[in-house]
Amino acid sequence: MDIQKEIRKLKCVIYDCDGVLFDSFEANTKLYNDLCALVGRVPLKKEEMQYVHTHTVFEAIHFIFGKEDDLEKKALESIKQVDLRNYIVYLKMEPHLLEALGKLKEKEIFRAINTNRTTSMKHIMERFNLWPYFDKVVTALDVKNPKPHPESIEKIMYALHLRKEEAVFVGDSDVDKETAESSGVRFIAYKNREIANDLYIEDHLDLLSLIWDGKGLQK
Repeated sequence: MDIQKEIRKLKCVIYDCDGVLFDSFEANTKLYNDLCALVGRVPLKKEEMQYVHTHTVFEAIHFIFGKEDDLEKKALESIKQVDLRNYIVYLKMEPHLLEALGKLKEKEIFRAINTNRTTSMKHIMERFNLWPYFDKVVTALDVKNPKPHPESIEKIMYALHLRKEEAVFVGDSDVDKETAESSGVRFIAYKNREIANDLYIEDHLDLLSLIWDGKGLQK
């Protein structure tokens, strides 16, 4: 398969949020450690830190607190009292993101977000003034089945009147890779070679090179 020929059909770039648009490890870790403190549990273990990075808030709470029913119930109640906006300040936007999004917009390539975040996503979009850069944002609240189920990608495809071969999904986790594979769109790994198939980028500007001259193609 001629990858460069395929990528030139591109009409839409779909991005994961955490780990792709933002380095959110500190923000997520602080949120769930604060939640642990609220319900009287020890801080997150290493595997829990990794899990909350790629899953919905409800999945994360079940994973962290689910072994003890009382704690899970307390956590579900406590998260309702947490102002998620307080954690946005810990997000770090990935380098050259806005420049790359601006170039894609100039070339009339759709930009979309597919994330397992829930209510916090609208606050992030507002805090970083991202609404003008994206044509569609799908969160776990917008679907019955969040990633890695294909429903979120299919929702974007339907809204933007696209075929699966006209889109790529940029992600940094196994969940993102599984989402792309389940929906039939090409996957581009971001800063994680371990999950890369044939397309991998280290920087958002690499995506532009990949689309227009092939220089971003790394194996």
